[in-house]
Amino acid sequence: MSTSAADRKKYYWSLTMFLLLIFLIKSVFLIEGKPQVPCLFFFGDSLFDNGNNNNLVTLAQVDYPPYGIDYPGSPTGRFCNGRNIPDFIAEYLGFEESAPPFANATEADYLTGVNYASGGGGILDYTNYYLGQRYNLKVQIEHHAYAVSQVERILGNADKAKELLNKCIYVSNIGNNDILDYVLQPILSPATKLYTPDQYVEVLVQAYSKQLKILYSYGARKIAVFGTAPLGCIPQVLHKYQTDGKLCVEWINKDAQLFNTRLLSLIDQLNTNLPDAQFIFINYYVISYTDVTNLALSGLRVLNIPCCVTISTTGLCFRDSTPCPDRTKFFFWDNYHPTEISNMAAAKRMYNASSPLDTYPMDLQQLALK
Repeated sequence: MSTSAADRKKYYWSLTMFLLLIFLIKSVFLIEGKPQVPCLFFFGDSLFDNGNNNNLVTLAQVDYPPYGIDYPGSPTGRFCNGRNIPDFIAEYLGFEESAPPFANATEADYLTGVNYASGGGGILDYTNYYLGQRYNLKVQIEHHAYAVSQVERILGNADKAKELLNKCIYVSNIGNNDILDYVLQPILSPATKLYTPDQYVEVLVQAYSKQLKILYSYGARKIAVFGTAPLGCIPQVLHKYQTDGKLCVEWINKDAQLFNTRLLSLIDQLNTNLPDAQFIFINYYVISYTDVTNLALSGLRVLNIPCCVTISTTGLCFRDSTPCPDRTKFFFWDNYHPTEISNMAAAKRMYNASSPLDTYPMDLQQLALK
């Protein structure tokens, strides 16, 4: 049976329109799936670490079960049952995968971002020295300097590297360990013998300011800086100190808020004094407090007891222990670190603030558009 020229023409026209439609649909998905910034870098402590401590000689190490019980594959070194905050931030910013740990980074990773965070790390070099090896903020910035040198080499010159790095987002969550070291280890911590709480906060903020300016000198412009969590509410603190009938140890929360208030002022100073700087403050203290209430309304029931069986000295889960069966009902995974559901709820508010108190002067979504 033969077909007319008109029929063949109609067939090819229909086929062309079909293929064009498929191309347009694919194009839309590709556009929607494109990351909102070209690269994403993380600095911080165990709340952010996703494997940098795995090969260190340290007590701050969690590359064993039950850690990662809800994460695909074997334990990764995340201090959580599943994903941590950097994982969710990367997802909300449109990245298909979270930034890999610097310890395992490949050449290609330097162009899209890496995670430098280290469990036990602090702003000050001597914070948590008794835990063993860990990467403090100074060393993490040095690791980033190496990554920048590789970006310059790959792209061919410093100007092209700067153009890329100016557009990336940098997220830093550090300072928790410095304050916990001060309040939980008064015998071991040198700081308790040298400073009052007010003096110590000033030392921390000045040291932090110095490192953030170095990060800026390497091309960072969009920088999100976390305040501390409500440290007086974590299980390890509750085991050590009396709460006087309250849910948290208020004097420790006061020290945390003292640091956060000073850090907020620093954000304004850096934005004023550094050309093109876009520093934002992530109010992790407020987000954590209000997330407890919001999550409780949606089924979270256990707010101050860890999901796993913990070691009293380190606050980490016993190796190969059996955790609680329903992790969605627990705010804390171990004595220091939130569960995956808590991390997800917090990261959502960091990306798209539900209150003016969550972030300042903008949230991560707005920062990406700057």
